[in-house]
Amino acid sequence: MVNPAILALADGSVFEGISIGADGSVVGEIVFNTSMTGYQEMVSDPSYAEQIITLTYPHIGNVGCNLEDMESDEIWAKGLVVRDSSMVASNYRSECSLGDWLKLKKIVAIADIDTRHLTQLLRDKGAQAACISTETDEPEKAIAKAREFASLQGKDLAQVVTTEKVKQWQEGRGEWGSREADKRYNIVAYDFGVKKTILRILADKGCDITLVPAKMPVEDVLALNPDGVFLSNGPGDPAACDYAIDNIKVLLNKKVPLFGICLGFQLLALASGAQSLKMKFGHHGGNHPVIDAKSKRVFITSQNHGFAIDEDTLPEQLEVTHRSLFDKSLQGIQHKTQPAFGFQGHPEASPGPHDIEELFDRFIAAMASGE
Repeated sequence: MVNPAILALADGSVFEGISIGADGSVVGEIVFNTSMTGYQEMVSDPSYAEQIITLTYPHIGNVGCNLEDMESDEIWAKGLVVRDSSMVASNYRSECSLGDWLKLKKIVAIADIDTRHLTQLLRDKGAQAACISTETDEPEKAIAKAREFASLQGKDLAQVVTTEKVKQWQEGRGEWGSREADKRYNIVAYDFGVKKTILRILADKGCDITLVPAKMPVEDVLALNPDGVFLSNGPGDPAACDYAIDNIKVLLNKKVPLFGICLGFQLLALASGAQSLKMKFGHHGGNHPVIDAKSKRVFITSQNHGFAIDEDTLPEQLEVTHRSLFDKSLQGIQHKTQPAFGFQGHPEASPGPHDIEELFDRFIAAMASGE
């Protein structure tokens, strides 16, 4: 039996479709992602907390779902919007269909939506609040729920998705991605919403990782005697994470090697004196070209962020390393006098290309040079 569902936006737009997930209603900021693969990795990425994901690729679900491809232990996306949901999962790694998986995880989702029209609307008007509901009789109620949702601006979501206790991480990517490292490095990873693939790559490259909560005092981090500190990706407004910004300022003064990805990149910039801004519809996809400011080499990268660092506010001690070729927005920075750098996109991909995974090697080199 096919159950109807609706998608209502805060601007009053209503899309009719069918439910492919759990019954009920859910609200969040709706964004679009242009990746062709990786739907399971996306919805389990903590960076999507409080967001509804629209996938622009039309046919979703044909490879099913499995536990191995989860980027965290939970589903953090509030909902999912697709054009066509595959009725059959055809892959030897599949453990269940996308629809069954969404129901199991109690995720509200909708299919049979004109995602091209929806994406054009979001591109023109910007990301906005939305409601997916299986209660279709009164769409005006869904519109009202969408309008009640507060903007992500000013929201600290890092402390919502972070680990509650200190953990040791040793898992690598397996045979295809692992290698024997020449030396082991003791790093502390601040968990602002970290993806498992990031930790696996660091482990493969010789890092013994201590994963710590977002609000762990910097004194406790330094007591672990780290060779370097990793600042993870995560959701929400970076400017709201004042505790993280203060901790990073101390780490910079201590000259501890720092590497930040996505939210971690933004927090590093803010701790150095820059300012952040909310983007119109953000960058979400696996086909974003980024240029190295010095070598002029172009990398195709995975991106997932709705906030950015305003390049006009960069302090003198930071220099630009990468820019987006889509909109010239800031993609990479490094400190001129401290062993600290960051990247706005996702060098670990998952999903997406691995062009710029070399940044992990740069972090290793920064720790090695401090020996």
